[in-house]
Amino acid sequence: MTIKKAIACFSFAFVGLTFRAQSQDVVQTHTYPQDVFRYPLDLPPTTAGSFGELRSNHFHSGLDFKTNQRTGYPVHAVYEGYVSRLRIQYGGFGRAVYITHPNGFTSVYGHLDHLTPALAKIVHDYQYEHHTWEADITLLPLTQHVSKGEVFAWSGNAGASAGPHVHFELRDAATEQTINPQLFGLTIPDKVPPSITGIYAYHLNGLPFSEKTPKDFYLVTGVGDSYHLVKSSTITLSGECGFGIMAIDRNSTSMNKNGAYSIQLKVDGKLIYTFAVERFAFDQTHAINAHIDFPAYLTTGREIQKSFILPGNKISVYPQSVNRGIVTFNDDAVHDIEYIVKDVAGNTSTLKFRVKSKPVPENTLNEKPPGVLFKYDQHNDFSFDKVRVIIPQGNLYDDLYFNYAVLSHKSGAYSTTYRIHNHFTPVHDSFELWIKPDSTIGALANKAVIVSSERGSEGGIYENGYIKAHCRAFGDFYVRIDTVPPVITPINISEGKSMTASRTISFKMNDNLSGIKSYNGTIDGHWVLMELDYKTKVLSFTFDESIKPGKHVFNLTVADNKDNVSQFTANFYR
Repeated sequence: MTIKKAIACFSFAFVGLTFRAQSQDVVQTHTYPQDVFRYPLDLPPTTAGSFGELRSNHFHSGLDFKTNQRTGYPVHAVYEGYVSRLRIQYGGFGRAVYITHPNGFTSVYGHLDHLTPALAKIVHDYQYEHHTWEADITLLPLTQHVSKGEVFAWSGNAGASAGPHVHFELRDAATEQTINPQLFGLTIPDKVPPSITGIYAYHLNGLPFSEKTPKDFYLVTGVGDSYHLVKSSTITLSGECGFGIMAIDRNSTSMNKNGAYSIQLKVDGKLIYTFAVERFAFDQTHAINAHIDFPAYLTTGREIQKSFILPGNKISVYPQSVNRGIVTFNDDAVHDIEYIVKDVAGNTSTLKFRVKSKPVPENTLNEKPPGVLFKYDQHNDFSFDKVRVIIPQGNLYDDLYFNYAVLSHKSGAYSTTYRIHNHFTPVHDSFELWIKPDSTIGALANKAVIVSSERGSEGGIYENGYIKAHCRAFGDFYVRIDTVPPVITPINISEGKSMTASRTISFKMNDNLSGIKSYNGTIDGHWVLMELDYKTKVLSFTFDESIKPGKHVFNLTVADNKDNVSQFTANFYR
């Protein structure tokens, strides 16, 4: 699309879309109740993570409230409602509470240390009834009512937490979309505008975006909230182009690097692209890998936010665009380009520069890349040699010129190694990979897994002469077998030991390939609750009043994902 056509489409692009300008003038497509919800902690609000900031494979789904690097602060219900869900995870939030409110929203509190006795009993009873540490419990509306400000838990560091804090979310109860809590008035003191460090110009020219897309980097500098290019205020571009930006934000309460709330791009004063982390659905959050320059992130660690939208990227953080933010420079004119970057408090930074548009020579042809064309909006099914690749519709963000190769046979493998495209192209969810193993696998086929050279076991089942797995990323793959049971290493228990002075029985366990599937502990033949800590990888049983003084028998059974089983048994005294 040319510059003139893009501008002509500008008014049409806003049909059916409303931008709500609050006093802080931020981009919103919905209105949210103000002065209804309170903060979850009785601490001055300060955050270690902002809503929507860039994380590995996902946008951050809430606010991370700091707790002075310690645990044990009371956590309050932000509004009246009922506890609708209790969840215990090995990683993730660790220990989380969900409260549904009568105004159509649900609040979520993660990484909790412990719950009130009433909630803890519900979890405990479920764990013992189902013989599981991990639990996902749905409660009826009349089971556990809470009032606004009521304490129901205490802050912690459970699950996949990098330090003590409370992860807090507000969700639309009907759609489960998570929404920026600061749009409800739960603001964080902030007078610091975002900072911009660089931009990229991508030369697209009608081809799908890939690691081979040519791009130019321009260093940015500025004072306060006004930025400019370091070397020149004008750059020369020709053909179909997109831009990318490197920007971060900080608030007034900490030096943590947070994500910007919105990024807007204007060409000759007309808005052609808007990104805003107002709300999004969880099944689309992996699309962060389409939002950023994923190949650059893998190779350099740079978080470049592309200001053009890949056609298969359906996440709802783009409330407006013209031609998906892609601009064609071919009119031999000079155009004004402006970036507007805001935080949720409305602090704004701008970057202005000019583009000298250079017509593309008529004899210039876009060279089609080698490979088999996979369409982003179709189901793709491709077979070669002893391999089949199936990519369901919705798992590619752009068309893909798919490549494959047959590599060497690794020692200990039961197939050749196959290169399935490359890891620079992200997959939204997963794809099916079928590999036919060597004939020598024989009766061991049910012990086979597909292994990624980068990520280890991808799992696998034997079906129609192939090993089939759902893989999360492209790369190099081959078949191995897993006949080795997990290894159990006791930490503080041995045969005949007195455990009177011990608070727990603790172990470490690991598996060589397919991964731990289950673990079960018993004392005197009765199942006991064992917790696997995400950070230390220590599996432990905590003594309670049910274990009376005297001699007891402890047994631990651990199985991996190929049903190889190990056991540990010891007599102990209490």
